[in-house]
Amino acid sequence: MPNKIKRSGDGLALQVTKPARAAGLVEETDDEPTRLANIRVFAFDGLLLVIDLDRITDENIVELATSAALDTVSIHRVTNASLQIAGNGYQVQLPGAVNAGFNVRDLARQLVRDEGQVSRDLETLARHGVISFETDGRAKKPYLQHEHVIVEPIV
Repeated sequence: MPNKIKRSGDGLALQVTKPARAAGLVEETDDEPTRLANIRVFAFDGLLLVIDLDRITDENIVELATSAALDTVSIHRVTNASLQIAGNGYQVQLPGAVNAGFNVRDLARQLVRDEGQVSRDLETLARHGVISFETDGRAKKPYLQHEHVIVEPIV
């Protein structure tokens, strides 16, 4: 049975009791949690990648996220999230997002950059054929145009 996403507080929550236990995101003694993982969530088309930041190296995080982006030819959002106790189980508390997708304001905040500059950078990538946009109402979601993108510095 797939995990269920539900509304919770001002965002969304993903029920993850069995997968959280199986992946070691939670440790329990006598059915009481002794450790809840510090996590980061990557959102792709049809995939949420939940990373335990205390147990996965930065290099492995990059490798996992890159593989997922190439496999799904997408990436919508990356955010720190919290693993919480929910009744007799656990849930990943996801911050609110416009249509649970890409949001330039959120990306700019995470990059500590001006929204206008992030938007212009995305438009530049689109002009050069690196990404394209799919519009959904007012939201614009970027997608990689190619399975492989090679970036080489110009000296």
